Amino acid sequence: MNRISRTFSAAVGLALAAGLAALPTTAAAAPVQGYTPSASASSYAGSATEDANNQAFYEAVMKSARAKQAATPYLKAVVVTYDASSAPTFRNQIAQSAQIWNGSVANVQLRSGSGADFRYYEGNDSRGSYASTDGHGSGYIFLDYQQNRQYNSTRVTAHETGHVLGLPDHYSGPCSELMSGGGPGTSCTNPYPNSAERSRVNSLWARG
Repeated sequence: MNRISRTFSAAVGLALAAGLAALPTTAAAAPVQGYTPSASASSYAGSATEDANNQAFYEAVMKSARAKQAATPYLKAVVVTYDASSAPTFRNQIAQSAQIWNGSVANVQLRSGSGADFRYYEGNDSRGSYASTDGHGSGYIFLDYQQNRQYNSTRVTAHETGHVLGLPDHYSGPCSELMSGGGPGTSCTNPYPNSAERSRVNSLWARG
């Protein structure tokens, strides 16, 4: 689980590295956000580079959100559809993380179904779990077997889903902050976004 702080690094070659030919190639240019800051982090202070990258990610998502809001000013909420069929091992955790987010925010709701906006995949990757996403409902989430044995799997899944909804990593945050990911260490099992994270997602998805 090497550091995945290169927020705008491409996922080129990922399908070959992970042995997953089913991974979409069109998502390779999307920003990549991971769960853990380092292989053995029990407490991680972050860095100025990561903070800058995460702020850039958030600003890019906000730009996209504002454009969509301007195009559909009367839309009050939006449904984002996901497909978990390529991650059967984590079916329960995915369903639970969707339920957590649906109970936490009002302006966007997650639904399982066909014609998905984003998809979940599973397998082995030395970089751990991550999301390759535009931060506004598109892309895919990869769930790594080893990392999900080491960390609370529902928290990992909810964290990566948070990226699809527009939230960047904040590894230096406390366990009560979902997007702190693996920063607080393996003992952290909280799968719920805090009030600031809920507010941020609602703001991003206001009027769609």
